[in-house]
Amino acid sequence: VDHAKANGIPQFFMFGEVYDASPDVLSIYTGEGKMQSVLDFGFQDAIHKTLVKQQGTNVFKALFDQDYKYNDEDSHANRLLNFVGNHDMGRMAFMLNTSEHGYSEAEKIKRVLLGHALMYFARGIPVVYYGDEQGFVGDGNDQGSRQNMMPSKVASYNDDDLLATDKTTADDNFDPEHLFYRSFAQYADVYFTHQALRHGEQALIHTQSTPGLLAFTRTLGQEKFLIVANTSASAINETVSVSANASLVFAENSNAHQANKVADTLALQLPALSFAIYQLTE
Repeated sequence: VDHAKANGIPQFFMFGEVYDASPDVLSIYTGEGKMQSVLDFGFQDAIHKTLVKQQGTNVFKALFDQDYKYNDEDSHANRLLNFVGNHDMGRMAFMLNTSEHGYSEAEKIKRVLLGHALMYFARGIPVVYYGDEQGFVGDGNDQGSRQNMMPSKVASYNDDDLLATDKTTADDNFDPEHLFYRSFAQYADVYFTHQALRHGEQALIHTQSTPGLLAFTRTLGQEKFLIVANTSASAINETVSVSANASLVFAENSNAHQANKVADTLALQLPALSFAIYQLTE
């Protein structure tokens, strides 16, 4: 600590790893344990249930309704570390690869992108597991999810069919033109441009018992955003109650997203496995 202070770093943001998806367990470490934050295995579990196992978006309501448990003098749900896979449980791409639903590569790509988008724009701090931005898949669990970024000589790594690329892990994988790398960079740009998407209070607007619409707002002062996502494999037409004017801030294919404001209702047309961010202004 003294060495850090001498080099102009007065304090550290501290977080821990607790391998449990229950907020009742995780919040013990930010409350009684006095850690500032923990990796949010609850968020990872919600992503897995909705985008891999195809459960309803009300999974997120069950999670976010417990966010108050993290609030104390030095902790808050906005400081939790969001992630979608890691070195122990495996990558999200691996979970999709071994799913009972038999996803095509195109659908795996969409689900990975949507999972990371929610990781960036829901409450919490996004954490990209290295290699996910290069389409790494892996064989799951410890060791099987620790592929090399530099050309690998590990046969169990090199036989993987990476997503959104013709490369294998036998190649150099530092490609800034990879679809995932470019997409995550776009998400990060939007995330850092708007403080409300980093620090804003979150409020759920819509969830449901089946795959489909997830909608929530992030508000900080006068800045307010509506984030909508479609977790289903089909396009949806849904409405949400919004009294303010809505202007599109970001969507990966903005031409495919439509929103029409009528009175206090916003009618949304969302393609399969997509998301959009709207700024709300009076």
